[in-house]
Amino acid sequence: MAAMPVTQRMIDLHTQYRALGAPAPGPAKPDQLNAGRKLLRQLDAPAAELLKSLVERKGIEILLNANTARIHGEARVEGVELVDGRLVPADAVIFAAGIRPNIALAKEAGISVNRGIVVDDHLRTGAANVFAIGECAEHRGICYGLVEPAYEQARVLARHLAGRQASYAGSVVATNLKVSGVSVFSAGDFMGGDGSEAIVLSDINHGTYKKLVISGGRLTGAVLIGDVADALWYLELIRTRQPTQRIRADMMFGRSLAIRSEAA
Repeated sequence: MAAMPVTQRMIDLHTQYRALGAPAPGPAKPDQLNAGRKLLRQLDAPAAELLKSLVERKGIEILLNANTARIHGEARVEGVELVDGRLVPADAVIFAAGIRPNIALAKEAGISVNRGIVVDDHLRTGAANVFAIGECAEHRGICYGLVEPAYEQARVLARHLAGRQASYAGSVVATNLKVSGVSVFSAGDFMGGDGSEAIVLSDINHGTYKKLVISGGRLTGAVLIGDVADALWYLELIRTRQPTQRIRADMMFGRSLAIRSEAA
């Protein structure tokens, strides 16, 4: 694809903020246009607002809940018309809509399907000796659509088929990427619920936001914007359900300080 002049406008129509992390073809600076309702659904509200402001500082416009009605232009793209009647000029349009489970074969075979192919904790479908894993599988009402849960499902299924005790209880989904140059991480139940506690460190001027959710003396969720140096450590704490009472006061400030405090 030939590089576009930087003066031209590019619009990214997408339903997930992951699409913002994809590089634009050539040096053109894109305008980002959300075609869905939950552009920043993998963040809590303060983190989403900070991310939006950081991206906009780079000259990229973000329109939330901006549902597309039609694309204007005959020989080339000229603009995108929104449902509310606004017309956004554009020289190029990028579509990034994620994936949809392919359930056609299972449905034709009479296997139970919902959004995906329904499986139990052993990854069994509703048909004898038929299993499903990966993006097409729906476990406890969830279709993950990510590669890491597929690997975890494959390991469980391999052990099960080998006659060993194994069951799949679900995956802790994590997002770790750059959104238009801004580092973003989220994992686990970062919204929290009854009985949970949130520890928040927010520095808007420096573009940093950290939120750790603790429940039952264990880290259950995390959101990081800007400073993601300890993201993988937080993810490890969430997945291993390690007790955090001894490091609670220092875990917000990173692994090194928390470990020293635990050893003291």
